[in-house]
Amino acid sequence: MTRTTLWEDLVTSALLGTDRRTPPADVMAPGQDAPVALLDAAALHTLRRRAGLLPARAAARPEPAPHDGRRELPEPARRRLSQLLADRSAPAGTGGRRGTAPDLTELLPQWLTTANDEGYRAPAAALPALLDAARGRNDLRPHALAFAGPRGLWLARFNPDWKFALRGASGGAVLPGVRDTEAVEQLWEQGLFAERVALLAAVRAQDATAARALLATTWPTERAEDRLMFLDSLRAGLSDLDEPFLEDALSDRSRNVRATAAELLSALPNSALAARMAARAATCVSLDRTEGPTGPTVVVEAPHECDADMQRDGVSPTPPSGRGERSWWLGQLVEATPLSVWSGRLGDRTPEEIVTLPVLDGWTDELHAAWCRAAVRQRDSHWARALLGPPAASPATGPGASSLAERAKLLATLPAAERAAWVAGFIAAHGLSEAFQLLGVCAVPWSEPLGRAVVDALDIARDGGSYPWSFSGVMGLAERCLNPAEASRLEILTATPDEPEGASPGAGGYWSEAFQRLVSTLRLRAAMLSELTGEGSTRTGSPAGD
Repeated sequence: MTRTTLWEDLVTSALLGTDRRTPPADVMAPGQDAPVALLDAAALHTLRRRAGLLPARAAARPEPAPHDGRRELPEPARRRLSQLLADRSAPAGTGGRRGTAPDLTELLPQWLTTANDEGYRAPAAALPALLDAARGRNDLRPHALAFAGPRGLWLARFNPDWKFALRGASGGAVLPGVRDTEAVEQLWEQGLFAERVALLAAVRAQDATAARALLATTWPTERAEDRLMFLDSLRAGLSDLDEPFLEDALSDRSRNVRATAAELLSALPNSALAARMAARAATCVSLDRTEGPTGPTVVVEAPHECDADMQRDGVSPTPPSGRGERSWWLGQLVEATPLSVWSGRLGDRTPEEIVTLPVLDGWTDELHAAWCRAAVRQRDSHWARALLGPPAASPATGPGASSLAERAKLLATLPAAERAAWVAGFIAAHGLSEAFQLLGVCAVPWSEPLGRAVVDALDIARDGGSYPWSFSGVMGLAERCLNPAEASRLEILTATPDEPEGASPGAGGYWSEAFQRLVSTLRLRAAMLSELTGEGSTRTGSPAGD
């Protein structure tokens, strides 16, 4: 019996059991139990097999990691990064109560944003933990991959768990000079998807015409999901020169690509698609000049069909569940129509006057919602202000946007200072219960008026004995978004307040704990910023969601 055959027989006996398959006679010593004989033989032959293995051929060494020319992190910031990347699980038995310690995991995106702004490179030793963190949190990926840089992308190739980095947009790829035509073409044809996305963005930033030409060379052979992402990159610096390419994309075989091309074209007021949509919308929305009790009114006649030409221009024929077809088609037409059309169409009125006009037959909400989407798509701050109305107005009776989601999107079109002032006024008038979405679009750190409005509203809720956990979302935002310089002013709120009659039992202790955590988090953010910049704590930044 050969050694190979003997080994196979031993494995078979082990799998079936010695009661059902007796070990080969060659391994059985007189008087020895079969299970013991099997184990002895397996140990012996395992050692023989290992000793007889031939060495494998040496694998080729990987190419060295590319150079990252960004500057090295200061040692205090390096230690802070290790702390932020460490596991910060809440201790058992806390019952979900957060205590007074800052939540480090929520500060990591802000730390990464500042480190990227300052031009630091990630320490090599931190790259595995950084990629692991980005793997588990989509919100971290853009910041983490930019910070990891080309070395992070190089390392991600050796671990299947990090393959997301090879598909995501990467600001850290080592790109050739955009005027090095040969190197650009080679990377475009052979590079990883993330490298190609970064390359297209870099070329477009310097020469939009060259970027479109580069994209056209491989456009017919790209996968549908890749065409969609490449097309999405045209949002940066979108101009009338992109129209011919986007018009061709309206005939793409992918529905999502066609829809994106139509959306981009509708953001160009001078495009042929915008003109076609305006002509269609003009047949649906008009002004009845008959003087009634309230003066002129808006009349709506929604489309009766969605023909092939409308579908080619990006109108989806099938509405979502619970939505009527005609209102669905109308909304898409109005959304894609240049807002400048409506002043002449509706009696040379301003946006503020238009949104206050009565709309017949219950079409007000549909029409105003479409105008909101158009204002966001076209980045029209004048229309956004009109649809928002004054911050003190009730969301249910305001001139245009009624939902908080719509208001948040409209606010994002306004300058940062105006946005913060509007939200501060909204909080002063309506409190914090409906302000969470609106706060999320405000620049960080919050301006002094906005920060004061939030803290005052929290203080009022505390003094009124409200449930503190119902404000946990806003308190979490305050920890990340208040100006760190406010920490000292908030010290007075860390004391346990007297609980008024009818207050939630134990609410005072929770409020004290929450404000202590807020103050300690603000001080930690100030220290983080100082470690990265050497500056104070009043720097402005991105919206809270970044």
